[in-house]
Amino acid sequence: MKNNIRILLVEDEPNFGAVMKNYLEISDFDVVLCKNGKEGLESFENSKYDLCILDVMMPEMDGFTLAKRIKLINADIPLIFLTAKALKEDIIQGYRLGADDYITKPFDSELLIYKIKAILSRNNGISKAPTIKQYSIGKFIFDPVLRTLTLNNQQEKLSPKESELLSLLCTNMNQILPRENALRTIWGDDNFYTTRSMDVYITKLRKYLKPDSNLSIENIHGSGFRLLQINTPFDSTK
Repeated sequence: MKNNIRILLVEDEPNFGAVMKNYLEISDFDVVLCKNGKEGLESFENSKYDLCILDVMMPEMDGFTLAKRIKLINADIPLIFLTAKALKEDIIQGYRLGADDYITKPFDSELLIYKIKAILSRNNGISKAPTIKQYSIGKFIFDPVLRTLTLNNQQEKLSPKESELLSLLCTNMNQILPRENALRTIWGDDNFYTTRSMDVYITKLRKYLKPDSNLSIENIHGSGFRLLQINTPFDSTK
């Protein structure tokens, strides 16, 4: 029986794509295989998926461009890049586009299955058991359940990782959030690439909070980050 998890696999190498599709289906995933980026985008626009696995170098539309288009449609969709491009710059770009993982060929197929399950588990868990329903931070109201950050009736919709990271910072308000703790909690690993990915999300959160001069996210060298609130009370509604 299938587990009702639908995966969009976009891979332009026919033999490799067919083998990957069969392996994922053996693991009880429902898989749609597309042979190029354009076909993949059309499929994503017309179907519902739980996760996307994208090759980077493809005809019609490359994987990075496809990821951008997919994220415009659904910012919360988990993404895995599966590619032979192992340059650091390419991997960093993948994480900047919101990838949950970047796997270089050749790879262990069994490991891929475990990574998929871990990513789906983390994403599903974000909205299942929040201990705090709402935070009041400076002039903002942050709702980790709805993943919204509101200021003067202007609402910003956060991605799952942005929301998780801001929740951890709020929980440790005015205290240091150890980098390793955040990485292992949200990304499940604290390697170089996940570290760079978290730095990107910290930059995004700083941009969101910039309208309130009493709030700042400090980089504590060698330790982690601290959400600092000055002169305004911090409160949370349970």
